[in-house]
Amino acid sequence: MKLTTDIAASKIRELSLKLVHKAKASHIGSALSIADVLAVLITSPDICDLRQPQDPCRDRLLLSKGHACVALYSALSLKGYFEESSLMTYGDDYSPFMNHASHYVPGVEVSTGALGHAMPIACGMALAAKLRMQAWHTFVILSDGELQEGSNWESFMFAAHHDLNNLTIIIDNNNLQSLESVDSTLSLKPLDEKLKAFGWAVYIVSGHNHNELKNALTSAKESSKPAALIMLTTKGKGVSFMENSVEWHYKSPNDDELSNALGEVVLP
Repeated sequence: MKLTTDIAASKIRELSLKLVHKAKASHIGSALSIADVLAVLITSPDICDLRQPQDPCRDRLLLSKGHACVALYSALSLKGYFEESSLMTYGDDYSPFMNHASHYVPGVEVSTGALGHAMPIACGMALAAKLRMQAWHTFVILSDGELQEGSNWESFMFAAHHDLNNLTIIIDNNNLQSLESVDSTLSLKPLDEKLKAFGWAVYIVSGHNHNELKNALTSAKESSKPAALIMLTTKGKGVSFMENSVEWHYKSPNDDELSNALGEVVLP
């Protein structure tokens, strides 16, 4: 069966739910909100050519919001980097599948968890590609709450200054973080105007519309500037009782909640 974006998004949500339930872990809401963009990235080699983890010509994909790692792990298993069955060790002692993104997992470029770390690394990767005159592209998925970290804004200045048009950031703008909304914690508005003022090309898209995502990502790669997608998303997307609910940042589904959630995300 061909891996379409719809099938990939459904499978990423299914696996993410099972992993978080199995490990009694957190952050399922954060994982569900990026399932669609991950599905687009892994099924669109013309946009993001991940190839194999050690291929020097591969595009680089960094998950800065490392707490949503189950979505990335699930996507990489669909990409064929490792067997799906190995995911079931997630959260176990000595498992490479840690509760935050781990570079011990094939396809994970850098370990992330402390927010604000991936952007500086991504800038270094993009600059290295420029200096070596290599064509690969760097993508970074960030959370909106994470943008309250100053290291990101230093990176935004650096990227524009060095004309890193081979760098695309994807902001998961679901307006929830930890225990509150982003707006009430430390507002980022107007985020689009701030990024433009820092010298970035900006695209505002639905983070759950696959065609919009594909079109925006294609435009971003063709931009003469570093590019930012502000994805308007719903935390917990796909599971009605998790959607836009801050409690699912830390809560793990019980058996009944898992069954009900799977009934909503698994395609017939």
